[in-house]
Amino acid sequence: MPNRGTDPTNLSAYAGRWVAILRGRVVGQGGTPRQALHAAKATRFKENPEIIYVPTSPPLSFSTLLDQIRPALPKNLPIYLVGGAVRDALLNRSTHDLDFVLEGDGNQIARRVANTLQVPFFPLDEERGTGRIVLPHPNADLARAGERYFMDFATFRGPDLESDLRARDFTINAMAVDVNTPDQLLDPLGGAADLLAKRLRACSSTALQDDPLRILRAVRLATTYNLQIAPETRHLMRAAVEGLDAVSTERKRDEILRILGGSQVATALRALDLLGALPRVFPELPALKGVTQSPPHVDDVWQHTLQTVQNLEKVLNLLARLAHDPDAAGSLTMGLMVLRLGRYRTQFHTHLQTPVSPDRPWQALLVLAALYHDVGKPATRQEDEAGRIRFFGHDQTGAEMLVRRAQAFHLSNPEIARLKNIVRYHMRPHLLSQVDKLPSRRAIYRFFRDTGEAGVDICLLALADVLATYGTTLAQDTWNHYLDILRELLEAWWERPEESVNPPALLNGHDLLETFKLSPGPEIGKILEMIREAQADGQITTQAQAFARVEHYLRDVSEPPSEDI
Repeated sequence: MPNRGTDPTNLSAYAGRWVAILRGRVVGQGGTPRQALHAAKATRFKENPEIIYVPTSPPLSFSTLLDQIRPALPKNLPIYLVGGAVRDALLNRSTHDLDFVLEGDGNQIARRVANTLQVPFFPLDEERGTGRIVLPHPNADLARAGERYFMDFATFRGPDLESDLRARDFTINAMAVDVNTPDQLLDPLGGAADLLAKRLRACSSTALQDDPLRILRAVRLATTYNLQIAPETRHLMRAAVEGLDAVSTERKRDEILRILGGSQVATALRALDLLGALPRVFPELPALKGVTQSPPHVDDVWQHTLQTVQNLEKVLNLLARLAHDPDAAGSLTMGLMVLRLGRYRTQFHTHLQTPVSPDRPWQALLVLAALYHDVGKPATRQEDEAGRIRFFGHDQTGAEMLVRRAQAFHLSNPEIARLKNIVRYHMRPHLLSQVDKLPSRRAIYRFFRDTGEAGVDICLLALADVLATYGTTLAQDTWNHYLDILRELLEAWWERPEESVNPPALLNGHDLLETFKLSPGPEIGKILEMIREAQADGQITTQAQAFARVEHYLRDVSEPPSEDI
């Protein structure tokens, strides 16, 4: 075993590395004790240097979960924390998931830890010895909201730890620490140096061919951590791109939704396009390129779509983050938006953090809707005699296309229904803006009657869409009018739902059948909807008024039309 007792305070240049010391001098260094010893032996093969670790400043720090599970681990079996948790520790970021590797059976150890902590255990891969335990989030509020921590235990991919790390995707994910000495980094591939240099580098020349899904992961890591993909790694990605066709839909979906739920989404989409991966995950999108549009649009449909996605990220950062920086708006346009709609920051945040299906955050799916909001335009493009380009019905066509993509992604029925509504009705705020007044109570009722919860998503998308449509030509009066319309819609949804969104029922079907001796059928629903619209519009406020309105309606429809003499 290497001697770790030497004081390394004068070795700060080697922080995070293992060094070989001989007669007070560094004679070798590496990412592991073995590498440091090997480097020293290359020139001093007859001598035995002292191997020490030079700690990082500040020292590596990990989740307290590591301390909780340590008593449950076998004392004589080295177990290593690997991957993203180590990377994030170097970046001083918190992480929810912990991945461990060991020489023995990962399932057996995972079950042992789960029993000790009295939490659920799931065997992920019996053949490869991989098991998972699931823990509630230590924050009680987040735990109640369904937030969880995952711990995976897996058998080495190869004979030892270094073989396992070399079989991984990228060097920044190929670092480890022994759970008993978590302040000492094991980094045989130089991942810490790559992280410091903002560089994403593949672990091996076969890393991308071994699993082409890593192409998508590379793009996500690059945008999340502001990394430059090394030129040789970009070459490997392009060479492996056809292999994405053989990757399961579910794996591609999960990685894509991580991209869409992250930062710099438009940049990630452009990178996927340049790498040739875009049509293999979003086959409908390449058709948007070069589809021209009439003013006020300033871009073709593809560039408009990317700009909408980019703007949506800005909108959400300004309106849906609880930790808000007042100076983040950065422009008069965005400042006005925050001034008019910032009062709903908490509601927006809750809306986006509430998943429609477990383990899939809604924000990523909202961005998916933005990505597909104009996907129906190529199929509906028309140019009139005056040269004006129109896309009649593109909203409905696009909604149907997004439904098919969502079904191919195996999303849940509630997710698909809400995505469909967003694209199907995304033009509603734009149509309301064409009238030089605020929407009536009846218009607000009809908007939310058709869209439901998706109405909030449509308001957020409308902000991003109008910014992308006009670009730098957006007039302040136009923007203010949009903000006034969206404020009216959101105010009705969150502050006075009983008035214009969901007025309390004054009559029901039984009332109509008993009082007016009607027969069951579609007419009952039509009459009830007529009453609700009149309520929302403020024309009816009591049950007596509702009965009178029905009586008047039935008298009108029962009287034959008069004949002129």
